[in-house]
Amino acid sequence: MYSGIVNGEPTTFGTSGLLYRSNKVMYDRATRSLWNQFIGEPVIGPLADSGIRQPFFPSVVTTWGEWWDEHPDTTVLSQDTGIYPAEFYVPEDNPLAIYYNYFTSEEVMFPVWLRDETFQPKQVVVGLTVGESAKAYSVRDLQAERLVNDTVGGMNVVVVASPESRAGRIYERGDLTFAPVDGDNPDLAPAALLDDSGARWTVTEEGLVADADSELRLPRIPSITSFWFGWYQYHPDTEIYGQDR
Repeated sequence: MYSGIVNGEPTTFGTSGLLYRSNKVMYDRATRSLWNQFIGEPVIGPLADSGIRQPFFPSVVTTWGEWWDEHPDTTVLSQDTGIYPAEFYVPEDNPLAIYYNYFTSEEVMFPVWLRDETFQPKQVVVGLTVGESAKAYSVRDLQAERLVNDTVGGMNVVVVASPESRAGRIYERGDLTFAPVDGDNPDLAPAALLDDSGARWTVTEEGLVADADSELRLPRIPSITSFWFGWYQYHPDTEIYGQDR
């Protein structure tokens, strides 16, 4: 989820129809430059080699049920697009979905020249970059653990995950170590955490908020939810959670 501001001016982006390493190539309508969608850099056109890297925002891949429970006042992108009828948009696990066969197959659609056998190519990971360091967390591992205290690129982080969906939110944790609160429901993503002093923190989309002082916050860090083969294409030197234990 990238910023729509390029060189200080608002613009919109479109799909070029091109792929690079099986990943969308987009273009901005202000300069018609082509952009590598995975890393947010212009690669062809007036902005190529400019050193620009588009900032992106924290986002999450979750279920509608989980999102609605947490955000009942949310707004929703309409399925009445004027391009296809609303009934055309069906869940990915519906055999009528456009990419159903792709999502249910272990094979990739196009050749992948950088491969790693740690995971199946389409196993989903949550990827984090801090400076020059990168780390991948298998969604399956996050679903099992729900809460991970870790360090990436010298930054202490905590990952708060759902046991049911692909949701994995990453926050700075400073010098604190977090644990679930007493009575935590293991069937849900943690809604609150306890630090090692016993202080309680509320999990929000923007950050972890100290219950004792709402001005005390630990910010959320943008991450990418991706197929393993996609993450590895751009981060072949990535660390992998679980291999360092």
